[in-house]
Amino acid sequence: MEFGLSEEQQELVTTVRGLLAKRADPRAVRAAIASDAGHDEALWQTLVEQIGAAALAIPEAYDGAGFSLFESLLVLEEVGRSLAPSPLLSSLITAEALLAGADADARARLLPRIAAGEVAAFVDGSGAAVLDGDLATVLVAATDAGLVEVDPASARCMRLGSVDQTLRLAQVDLDGATTTPIGDADASRAARERATLVGTVGAAALATGVAARGLEMTVAYSKTRVQFGRPIGSFQALKHRMADMLVRVEMARSASWAASYAVSSRHDDQGELAHVAGSYCGEAAAHVAGETVQLHGGIAITWEHDAHLVFKRAHAVGQLFGQPHQHRALVEL
Repeated sequence: MEFGLSEEQQELVTTVRGLLAKRADPRAVRAAIASDAGHDEALWQTLVEQIGAAALAIPEAYDGAGFSLFESLLVLEEVGRSLAPSPLLSSLITAEALLAGADADARARLLPRIAAGEVAAFVDGSGAAVLDGDLATVLVAATDAGLVEVDPASARCMRLGSVDQTLRLAQVDLDGATTTPIGDADASRAARERATLVGTVGAAALATGVAARGLEMTVAYSKTRVQFGRPIGSFQALKHRMADMLVRVEMARSASWAASYAVSSRHDDQGELAHVAGSYCGEAAAHVAGETVQLHGGIAITWEHDAHLVFKRAHAVGQLFGQPHQHRALVEL
């Protein structure tokens, strides 16, 4: 069992955090949301080329970096913390699904493209809501008959609205689409199971990151907002609430990392730990986001402030791969 980050992993986190601090400030995030792609394409290419974000968990045989899924999820947590929209989660899910179920030719053909930064999406059934489905140039679908590569130009994709503008969802209709078989029914099932696990821990990583952002914003604000001649952070009642936020963030990070290590190493308890993370991290992010809005007061409900972005992302990622109570019920089983 791992209880902390290695020196190399900590350096990765520091590097990504520094890059996002420079390139994903509030103005940049809003510009990315308003763009046609829904994310900053230049920032994505920088993450791909300088950090290797899309390639970290892909084996070197497929032009990847040969690290593990855990390193990718560390980057994803920092993406969550920055509030920057990014196709990283959808690309991670698709790459892991291919590694789990696709035949050798498909892995050799598609994984290098994902490692190079092409947006990838995984479809679990026709008509489903898919992360970055309308942007993907690598589109893979798990059907009852088997795993298939889909020609994106032939699939009908319709962008869907989302409470969180930093997440891009699309409905992908495969009826009539041009597909190439890349795995049988068993392969499709394996890819689907892996995609669900990776999606769950990926959402937990995003939730942990956004919870950390909410805490940092709130603590910083409490030091500068003065009421009755004192910074509001000096009032004991507010200290207690922020201390509770800190506890929830740290416990969420512990749950997220434990699940990430387990899923990355395919440990026997990966499913249980993924459900624990999905349950705890989703609820922790929602609680911290609510406290962020309340402790900022009226300014938090204005469009210009980032509090509403924290609130929306926290509630959206808690829905992506199952709500907290659904994960909790699966753990109890």
